Amino acid sequence: MENAKKRKLDILVLSDVHLGTYGCHAKELLHYMKSIKPNIVILNGDIIDIWQFSKRYWPKSHMKIIKYILGWVSKGVEVYYVTGNHDEMLRKFVGFEIGGLKIVNKVLLEIDGNKKAWFFHGDVFDVTMQHSKWLAKLGAIGYDTLILINRFFNFISEKIFKKGKISLSKKIKNSVKGAVKFINQFEQTAADIAIANGYHFVVCGHIHQPEIRSIKNAEGEITYLNSGDWIENLTALEYVDSKWSIYQHQEEAQLEDISENEEDESSLSTQQLFTKMFDEFNMNKMQ
Repeated sequence: MENAKKRKLDILVLSDVHLGTYGCHAKELLHYMKSIKPNIVILNGDIIDIWQFSKRYWPKSHMKIIKYILGWVSKGVEVYYVTGNHDEMLRKFVGFEIGGLKIVNKVLLEIDGNKKAWFFHGDVFDVTMQHSKWLAKLGAIGYDTLILINRFFNFISEKIFKKGKISLSKKIKNSVKGAVKFINQFEQTAADIAIANGYHFVVCGHIHQPEIRSIKNAEGEITYLNSGDWIENLTALEYVDSKWSIYQHQEEAQLEDISENEEDESSLSTQQLFTKMFDEFNMNKMQ
């Protein structure tokens, strides 16, 4: 990749990458990650889709995302891996730390002076997740299938009919009143709890709906943020110079081929990093 100057970010928030699924846009994400230099990274849930993980589908591009994140860790970047519902198995490792990498259920940071920012995935507000996990998992499989159908549909639309792409799942969400109502309730609930706790920002993932907006209730006002996803929206949250913004990957951006021989971000191999992480975790359990 060209040695272009990387944009410096105070905080980067990524969520709902769903590594290990057909819908994940790993190449686009890696292209974005190589263009920035963050001080703090919040991986706000569902980075690896353990629900749908299969040894039959784990492309090199997906592994490169893991390697790049570990490369950040090895360079001293603070990385918080916030657990979500699709990677809930990692909750048994909450409290694990190595270098700048921490596995947590939530993050509370003071930014812009003394303003408190609360980061968490958001699946705790999902009634389906709480009472019918099997139904949520079935829905996840259906969603992944819809993404595959959507890709085929867009291929036909572009190559044969010379028309642009559309997102079937977005159209369904925007047209079904229940889905719109759920999103609105999700955002309001997150805001209400954050206001009650005296926070200034609440940052979620889970619903694949990128957003920055002020939400009020009788007790006060807060800025609600959602980092979106890397399935449909290809978005992230960036915090620079006391200002939040939504990054959205542009499809016309040229993706460079990433050579297997390219210099890795980490001085350690991925295998060495994983070995070191789990060795330290096991030692902590024994103490």
